[in-house]
This record gives sequence, C-alpha cells and structure tokens, in this order.
Amino acid sequence: MFSAERAFWLVAPSVGEIRPVDVPAPGPGEVLVRTLHSGISRGTETLVFEGRVPPSQYAAMRAPFQDGDFPAPVKYGYLSVGIVEDGPAQLVGRRVFSLFPHQTAYVVPAGAVAVVPDDVPSARAVLAGTVETAVNALWDAAPLVGDKVAVVGGGMVGCCVARLVGRVPGVHVTLVDLDPARAEVAEALEVGFATSALAADHVAGCDLVVHTSATSAGLQLSLDLLAAEGTVVELSWYGDGEVRLSLGGSFHSGRLRIHASQVGEVAAARRSRRTRSDRLALALDLLRDPAFDALITGRSRFEQLPEVMAGLAKGSVPAICHTIDYGEG
Repeated sequence: MFSAERAFWLVAPSVGEIRPVDVPAPGPGEVLVRTLHSGISRGTETLVFEGRVPPSQYAAMRAPFQDGDFPAPVKYGYLSVGIVEDGPAQLVGRRVFSLFPHQTAYVVPAGAVAVVPDDVPSARAVLAGTVETAVNALWDAAPLVGDKVAVVGGGMVGCCVARLVGRVPGVHVTLVDLDPARAEVAEALEVGFATSALAADHVAGCDLVVHTSATSAGLQLSLDLLAAEGTVVELSWYGDGEVRLSLGGSFHSGRLRIHASQVGEVAAARRSRRTRSDRLALALDLLRDPAFDALITGRSRFEQLPEVMAGLAKGSVPAICHTIDYGEG
C-alpha cells in the first residue's frame, strides 16, 4: 500500500521541481513521518542546486536519504522535522528530526529519527543538523576558558558556532561578516560583531578562529586574525571552487595551524565516547535556547521551493536559515 506524496527534485543544474512520489506503509522497525518543516542548508544546498559538486566528492557528499545521483536528477536535503503518524507506539504522535530531503511525508528506520524536546518549537528544530555541526566543531576546536575567538562567516553554521562558543566562561567571541546587517543577529546571539573590512583592526590576536564563509578571502582573514600558535578550524565546503592563500608572512614563523572539521564523523576528541545519535540528541537539547530563533530569517510554503532555491542560489533571497512549511506545528 502506498500513499501519494510530493518531493523536491533538482532535475538539472539550477532547475528544481516538485514531483509526485509514492511512499510505502512502514514495515517493522520503521516510522511514517508527516513533514511539518524543513530547512535549507544554504551553503551546501546551493552548491548542489548549481551542479557544483566535484565528481571526486560524489560519494562523500551523498545525503543519508538522497535519491538519484549528482549532478542531477537528485533529491537532496537533510533538515526535516515532522510528526510520526505510524510506527512503534512510543514514537507515534511525537515530533522528530530526520536527515531527510524536502518531502511531504516519508518512511525511514525508527533509529533514523530523533525526538524533538517538547519545549523546542518545530521550526527551530530544523536547525538540529546545523547545531550538530557546531557541536562537532567545538569538540575539534576545544576552546579554553578566557580565549579570544572569532567566527568568520555569519551564515547558519557560523552563527550556531558563535552562540555555543560564546557560552564558554570567559571567552570573548566576535562574529565577522561582510554584511553589516549581521550585527543585529550577533546581538541576539550575545556576541560581538565586526565587518570583514574592519576585523583586522579590531579582532586581531585571536587564540582561535572558526571559518565558515567558504571563500578564499574569508580563510585568509581567519589566518590573519590569529595570534602566534593560534588555530583556524575550517568548516567551509568549497565544492568545485579553488582556494588561494598567502602563506608567507607570519604563517610559518607564527606556527599557525589550519584544522579541518566535518560533521560526517564524530570529532576524534569524542569519537570513542560519543555516537552520532548522542551528538544529535545534544544538539536538540541545546535548541531549547530561544536565541537560535534569530537564525530563522525566512519562511515559504513547500510549493514555492523551486523558486526559493533559485533565489537563494542567485542571492536574491537573503537568508541565514530559510524554512519550508508543510503544515501546522
């Protein structure tokens, strides 16, 4: 028995459409989830939308429940919140987060969903995957009490990192972005702010810089903001873009470091003691913090997704996290 549902597909680079999809009844150990909201992970999803995943990364960049193959046609996405309509009794009626693409309803193994705490609003819960990335970054970065920290790039990941690292006692955090309007978001997150143009004068001498802008200029600025023997934790994914850096100057004499961090594996510092499920549960718990609502900067209906994705890719739809609404909740 199948139910007729709808899903967003990238049918060709920069061309998306809503397609019908048949969803089977759940089998033993599976759940049927009716979607309430999904979130667009702007950086990664616009690269996918524009067909900019390099062939060497096709396997690494597959989403957990992706259909199709890069560059297209492909059903891609991984920030979904819904209500369990059928499945194990302890989950029926519960709101859950899943790493599923943009689709009105779907069936996944029960172990592939995480229960959303009762006091976390459904629209905010779409940030769980991004907060999970930020948690992993902090496990990699290991900020210390009293550190001076900059986060370069005020998108979804950068803002989540800024909020979390800003709660470490004594840490002074500055969010750095090209857009002066990000100052308002930084204020909501209770961290400092500097534009990229002024950061070198006001934020230099950092113990740690977390880079999320996915630009060569942003990574270069991150290195330039470090104190001697400081570390840049690199969270950006550049797709098929080329990265250029100037590694003269103080890079060697200052013994600077660039440390790659990526959410696909639990950070080495916690891998022997935390599972991916533990990490996601922690992210959902941290989303009890209403400060994260400042990152929800746009909302559209599911039917508008093809136009929204095209607008995000072109830059005509400004957003940190743009949510897609499927129903009430």
